[in-house]
Amino acid sequence: MDLPQDLSHTRNIGICAHIDAGKTTVTERILYYTGKNYKMGEVHEGTATMDFLQEEQERGITIQSAATTCPWERDGIDYRINLIDTPGHVDFTIEVERSMRVLDGAVAVFDGKEGVEAQSETVWRQAERYNVPRLCFINKMDKIGADWEFSFATIKDRLGANAIAMQIPIGSGHELEGIVDLVLMKAYYFTGDSGEIVEERDIPDSLAELSELHRHEMVEQACNFDDALMEKVLDEQDITPQEIRRAIRKGCISRECNPVFTGAALRNIGVQRLIDAVIDFLPSPVEVENVQGVNPRDPDEKLTRAHNPDAPLSALVFKVVPDQHGDLTYVRVYSGTLRKGARILNPGNNKKENCSRIYEMHANQRQALEGAGAGSIVAVVGLKDSFTGDTLCDLDNPIILERMTFPDPVISMSIEPASADDKRKLGDALGKIRREDPSFRSEYNDETGQTIISGMGELHLEIIKNKLTRDEKVNVHVGKPQVAYRESITGSAMEVRGKFVKQTGGRGQFGDVTINLEPYTKEQAEEDGLKFKDNVAFENKVVGGSIPKEYIPSVEAGVRSTARSGILIGFPLINIKVTLIDGSSHAVDSSQVAFEQAGRLALTDACHKANITLLEPIMKVVVTTPDEYFGNVTGDLSSRRGLIANTEERGPVRLITAEVPLSEMFGYTTTLRSVTQGRATSSMEPLEYRRMPPNLVKEVVETK
Repeated sequence: MDLPQDLSHTRNIGICAHIDAGKTTVTERILYYTGKNYKMGEVHEGTATMDFLQEEQERGITIQSAATTCPWERDGIDYRINLIDTPGHVDFTIEVERSMRVLDGAVAVFDGKEGVEAQSETVWRQAERYNVPRLCFINKMDKIGADWEFSFATIKDRLGANAIAMQIPIGSGHELEGIVDLVLMKAYYFTGDSGEIVEERDIPDSLAELSELHRHEMVEQACNFDDALMEKVLDEQDITPQEIRRAIRKGCISRECNPVFTGAALRNIGVQRLIDAVIDFLPSPVEVENVQGVNPRDPDEKLTRAHNPDAPLSALVFKVVPDQHGDLTYVRVYSGTLRKGARILNPGNNKKENCSRIYEMHANQRQALEGAGAGSIVAVVGLKDSFTGDTLCDLDNPIILERMTFPDPVISMSIEPASADDKRKLGDALGKIRREDPSFRSEYNDETGQTIISGMGELHLEIIKNKLTRDEKVNVHVGKPQVAYRESITGSAMEVRGKFVKQTGGRGQFGDVTINLEPYTKEQAEEDGLKFKDNVAFENKVVGGSIPKEYIPSVEAGVRSTARSGILIGFPLINIKVTLIDGSSHAVDSSQVAFEQAGRLALTDACHKANITLLEPIMKVVVTTPDEYFGNVTGDLSSRRGLIANTEERGPVRLITAEVPLSEMFGYTTTLRSVTQGRATSSMEPLEYRRMPPNLVKEVVETK
């Protein structure tokens, strides 16, 4: 497919939602109706195009985001839609995060019965963080118990969105027949074997009054974004569908409103009108703000790049997928043109890269391209030193785009290779997974001889274990999942000295420092203008040259490496400020190594004086349970040290939101099934780190 000359005819969108809201089914229908696929794949049959991994097909869930490009004709214009289908399970939220970073717009899908669910809120916040305009699709209106009014209200109430109804369903559950378009005030029915025939009819009499009510609200909202439209409405002049769409498009792109559409993807109802809505209301690359970055030679100098194929090249790596022919590096081109065979720069590490091949991706299939212009999302082969979050740019016009931030893992487990051959393969396999998944960590423990792998949840670690054994053919013994604690302090310690003295036959070692240690937060660091790297701030207040300037960085390096490796039981030490206030040096024996060791000793001593303790990850747990099991569920959560934050009635079921320590949640799904006879469901996501009760800290320390 050739690149369109006009960037205004391109849309870069993502499909995102809570698990089981129907994202992948919506995507499959889009691929079918745009002609990209000749038949529809189904998630429940394991034939979905975008869920091509074996794990995804077996589990019926999306694990990694998949990209594709498809055409769509609207009003005689050929459009190009770059589409990313993202996971809904919280363990793979990193996939949503990095997709949002490179998208211009998103379609948020909601279950017509459940409305806004826990992970819906998470993906909404991620889109908010990256300023991504969104439209909403209330799916599964064919489900028994589906309630459009309820789901629409949850978008407003739970997400705080300025939702504007653009369609309402004709019926619900088994009686769902079609949709009413409130802009055109027409009813649409989807017939044929695959819903490919769209019939326009008059609105049923039973829905005439409700349609008028919602249309009035829609026009009223649209007037807020277009003064000319408001004048016409006030003068009681006729308004056209184009004028309504133009006003709401303006509001959607500026993120002041969210148009809401509806249908049932599995029943092939409403998807073609949703594709039209993507074209009508979501921005093209030229309608979003110019991408911003900094000059790598002078980080204080801000730079911008226009979304123009003739501008200097700037692109962002947002995903790396290992492939038998070389890593596939997924790239969003923001400005300029990336050409096959080009020599380009990674300004972050100052390495030059060769772009040997460029592909347009369709899930796991690919089509070779000669080049990719601004606004394109493509996969590149040939990059050796560029990973997720890195910038690629023109050799003569360097720029570093804003990097992505990735959450810290909350759970870990030990793995040991079964044989010497497996040990050799394990390092390469883990390196490959780390390149692919920035939320995954691995490290080797010299004392135990074990490799510790860390991730975002039990399912995440299970998938990684399967990748090692099934895909990489590494036979490993696996330990039980462990909680990823953090160490911190509850008090302060002033004027703590760390002195490192070592005498040998020749030159000795001498380093002497005095520090203050106190609890500290990111907000305090921002107020004070201090760097808060890895949740640790370091400030030098040495006066009079008691420590030569060249040794100050060594003290900081000693402090930071000690904080990273932990003091109590080997977990990172966070939320602290170390102030270097004094010290002494020796004209001959002082060295960088000596002052690094002195910094380590001072911090270790200060932590014990400042009451070092453990912080544990707290999870936000949302349980949906029939009313009769409410007491059983809340009682079980309380027994797990859970704090019930909110309960909400939704007809015959209760929604319970609780904050529970991760250490108490292993195997929770099995227990929940048991106490509710399999009728309750739950979801869980990381919330924050909190201080552990002293008696439990003692237990954990003693078991290490």
